[in-house]
Amino acid sequence: MLIFAGVVLALCVAVLAFGVKIISQTDIAIVERLGRFHRVLDGGFHFIIPIIDRISAVVSAREQMIDIGRQQVITKDNVNINIDGIVFLKVFDAKSSVYSVNDYKQAIANLATTTLRGEIGRINLDDSLSSRDRLNAALQVALGDAANNWGVKIMRVEISEISVPKDIENAMNLQMKAEREKRAIELKAQAEKEALIRNAEALKQEKVLQAEAIERMADAKKYEQIALAQGQSDAMELIANQMSKNAQAAEFLLTKERIVAFTELSKNPSKDKVIIPYETSEFIGGLSVIGEFLGKGKKA
Repeated sequence: MLIFAGVVLALCVAVLAFGVKIISQTDIAIVERLGRFHRVLDGGFHFIIPIIDRISAVVSAREQMIDIGRQQVITKDNVNINIDGIVFLKVFDAKSSVYSVNDYKQAIANLATTTLRGEIGRINLDDSLSSRDRLNAALQVALGDAANNWGVKIMRVEISEISVPKDIENAMNLQMKAEREKRAIELKAQAEKEALIRNAEALKQEKVLQAEAIERMADAKKYEQIALAQGQSDAMELIANQMSKNAQAAEFLLTKERIVAFTELSKNPSKDKVIIPYETSEFIGGLSVIGEFLGKGKKA
């Protein structure tokens, strides 16, 4: 009786020892019963039947990284380049990742290599170097369709490095240097052209302003001359009116002007200069008229 109890106790201990399973939170376990899929164990404490049940595979539930590995590919313009990439993935269906493909990591790495060769073969070297983001997106889409069937989701794809042969790199550097120099020359020429245009516009504006100033000055001079002439005309008309109204005043003004003229002449003495009073000049003028009249009478 004691022996039987001991055997039963030993069996219970063995069942507990081999049947209790503790799964990490970061893992997913696949349980098979008699060689067939039975269930999936998430993180935590679980119990399986020893001998009948067994854990056939443990899959990581975390995001995983696969290095595609450096490889040589050919671009559309027949240039050999070395390229390296990384694929980030996560298992969302542990059963499919175990039973749909032998090794999902290796399968995705091989598929990434093939897809990368195909994508690079459709673009030129310049596009492969400048359009890395577009290439990453294309690889993610191409890998995602196949990986979904394996219970794996492609989170993202990153091309980590693209290198070209040394001779092509030197040629590209020379080309970029020439393009930068060309661009600098174009920018300098454009700046000089714009400066010439600005100077021409400024000179044109200056000429326009000068012409407008000359025109305004001419108008002002014209107005001044018209006003002066009008003033002189008005003054002469006023004097004439006053002289016609008052003969004595006119005579007074003429006499005043003669006195001023005689005074100025007397300040500059000269032997050849003879000053004849106004009355004497009138008398001489009268004699000349009488002489002409008498001469005409004799001829008749």
